[in-house]
Amino acid sequence: MDFFQKNRNTTQESDEDLTGRYLATKDLELLGILYQRYIYLVYGVCLKYFKDREESKDAVMQIFEKLITEIEKHAVGNFRPWLYVMTKHYCLRQLQKKASASKKIKQFYEEKIMESTIDLSPLDEVPEKDMNKALGECIEKLKKEQKACIELFYLKEKCYREVSHELGIPLNKVKSCIQNGKRNLKICLENKNG
Repeated sequence: MDFFQKNRNTTQESDEDLTGRYLATKDLELLGILYQRYIYLVYGVCLKYFKDREESKDAVMQIFEKLITEIEKHAVGNFRPWLYVMTKHYCLRQLQKKASASKKIKQFYEEKIMESTIDLSPLDEVPEKDMNKALGECIEKLKKEQKACIELFYLKEKCYREVSHELGIPLNKVKSCIQNGKRNLKICLENKNG
């Protein structure tokens, strides 16, 4: 079935008449006729914002569902411009949601993945059989805050913010403790490997 199949129930009634009849009867067929008149407009607006045909087709269906509730909330005097604005706002909200989700994923990646895995060289430079013993001894030699930050960050896999919250110290201090702790661990492990 073609996505833009023409509605067989074509009518010469004005948009205002169809809107009024729909509001009086709640007959979805009337709203469908009205919507079918402007489906290309809605699709075009969606395509302009999403730049993807399938996503735009999905949006057209979502907007029709939204239309059912929104038309009852607003005094729609001129259907076509009102539908255009509703479609535009729908698209902008969806793009905002995507941007927000993308930002959260990026932030999670930077905090949890990048910050906790980059530069693990102090741990990688010790032969595996001696790693736990040497690492444990070197961690014990760290200053109190460095030790706590390193243990929470690497061993318990907490992000900077979680370490900061748990230890009650500022984020910048956590980063500094981890950097200095890594440097001190590297020096200690290099000395043990001698």
